[in-house]
Amino acid sequence: MKTMLKKLKEVSIAQWIAIFIFVSMGISMVFITIQVFLAPIEQTPGEPKVTLRSDYIFLLFECVLGVIILLLPTILSHRFKFEIPGLVYILFLVFLYASIYLGTVQKFYSTVPHWDKILHTFSGAMLGAIGFSFVNLLNNDKHVVMKMKPGFISVFAFCFAVTLGAFWEIYEYTFDGLMNLNMQRYAMSNGTPLVGREALADTMGDIIVDVIGSLVFVLIGYWSLKKGRPWMKNFEFTKKKMKAGAVK
Repeated sequence: MKTMLKKLKEVSIAQWIAIFIFVSMGISMVFITIQVFLAPIEQTPGEPKVTLRSDYIFLLFECVLGVIILLLPTILSHRFKFEIPGLVYILFLVFLYASIYLGTVQKFYSTVPHWDKILHTFSGAMLGAIGFSFVNLLNNDKHVVMKMKPGFISVFAFCFAVTLGAFWEIYEYTFDGLMNLNMQRYAMSNGTPLVGREALADTMGDIIVDVIGSLVFVLIGYWSLKKGRPWMKNFEFTKKKMKAGAVK
């Protein structure tokens, strides 16, 4: 009993958050799997709009993807022997929960105004932080000969964040086409397709706020590196220390 209590005390806040998200995703996956078999295949003409089987299949895919992404940082840190800063991991978990569980499963994207734009801005800043962390990990590695200056680190972090934001838009475009979804808001809620700039407004708005979020963080990070501010160390990945007697 004492051993169990000691292990529980050793679990960090980030790990508790990860467990909470994992349980939430698991419960949702059970519910969604049941609905896949109960939901209608097609919309009945003249009847109120209902959630179709294809919608539940996509929700199930999102939850499975969320669980995989949840496990990804732990897998990568073990594989490449680095420590993920607690603050970065918590930001990652909050974004994952807000985007996949709240946004998709609980339908915040359609019920909470500007939820999508808030998350894109947040993700731009978070990915900028991860970009900074990755380059600093290389910068502090004794095996890397070239030392990168704050300007290069900032440019890399910005490009890293914006590139991943662009990949997300490709993901939305692909699944809109494959499963007849409307993640890129190219049509109104009643199915009426938008035309011209209106059809591009959501996608371009997402990219713009991605750029703004990442740019703000990158500028702050650049200033911090130039001035030697210690708070940026909260975002730095570090190499895992080898245990005594471990084989290298």
